[in-house]
Amino acid sequence: MDTSKSSKLAVGLTVGAIGVVFGDIGTSPLYALRESLAGEHGLATTEANVLGVLSLMFWSLVIVISIKYIGIVMRADNDGEGGILALTALLKGPIRTRRTLIVLGLFGTALLYGDGMITPAISVLSAVEGIEIAAPSVHNLVIPITV
Repeated sequence: MDTSKSSKLAVGLTVGAIGVVFGDIGTSPLYALRESLAGEHGLATTEANVLGVLSLMFWSLVIVISIKYIGIVMRADNDGEGGILALTALLKGPIRTRRTLIVLGLFGTALLYGDGMITPAISVLSAVEGIEIAAPSVHNLVIPITV
């Protein structure tokens, strides 16, 4: 692979790695489903709305995983290694460009670590809030149980 093509790929992958949005892709649908059907601006809980939201979430996951992860990320490796820091190790080119991409790679790594810390806390809170639906009398205990 020539350096021009390699550096363009590295830039695209670094920017893509920064895209940590709404937590972990495995648990985000749980939050999205709840938020779309509950609350002040939620949809009415009808069969059509539930199936529509589930369909939207399913196809969004299929498209994101197919295009981003399989189509783009699988093409880049560092002698069999992957991940943000392994992709940062592939950087070659002018010092200024390399520094910028390294900073973006480190920023992506920080977002990944932050996501790894906050996702379990949000998952536990959501599980305990689910108990509140079955037993509204535990409303005052949600936060103490979570902590």
